[in-house]
Amino acid sequence: MKTLLLIDDEPRMLELLTLYLEHTFRCIATPSVTEALTCLREQHIDLVLLDIMMPEMDGWQTCQEIRRFSDVPIIMLTARAEQTDIIKGLNIGADDYILKPFDEEELLARIQAVLRRTKAQETMLLFEGLGIDKESFEVTFQQQPIALTPKEFAMLVLFLEHPNKVFSREHLMNVVWGYDAFIEDRTIDSHVRNLRDKLRKNDFPVDDYLQTVWGIGYKWLDRKPI
Repeated sequence: MKTLLLIDDEPRMLELLTLYLEHTFRCIATPSVTEALTCLREQHIDLVLLDIMMPEMDGWQTCQEIRRFSDVPIIMLTARAEQTDIIKGLNIGADDYILKPFDEEELLARIQAVLRRTKAQETMLLFEGLGIDKESFEVTFQQQPIALTPKEFAMLVLFLEHPNKVFSREHLMNVVWGYDAFIEDRTIDSHVRNLRDKLRKNDFPVDDYLQTVWGIGYKWLDRKPI
């Protein structure tokens, strides 16, 4: 069950939100921004419902503070309908905006929509025309499929999720093959070579990004060298 953090200084609004949502989500409700920030740092939260007009710290400031350490989805709740306020909230990191009073079904639909978008972002990696679906284990370049072995796929995901990080051969062995595996350095080199060949044959300029760090291992650049 997904966990929602509800932040509003009005107890009645927290009660209503909890009543609306507790059958679908686990709800943590708090009127205190300080408590909410502590909760975000100490617990896994899937989405935040954040009121704007609060005395301790307003919603915009709270949103900015959350974005300093977390990319958790945030939906802002407010009675302010001015377009400038909505744009301000979206520009500082909110994912959606709901005006009070709101319909229960609309609230649920918006939460589900944001969670779906977040899930898609978590399962898909996109890089310069490459598409990697971590759920279906499919790789494409410019919509054309590229067939990779499970180990090649795992290495590509690891590289793309950590651009510019130098991975030693030992690190790649432990992460991709597991700590109990007994393989040699040349096995890593062989898999990297095969990965490069397959991407190159499908017209992806892999040599611009997948770099050998001599004497250590490999790294994936986040942009093409100038």
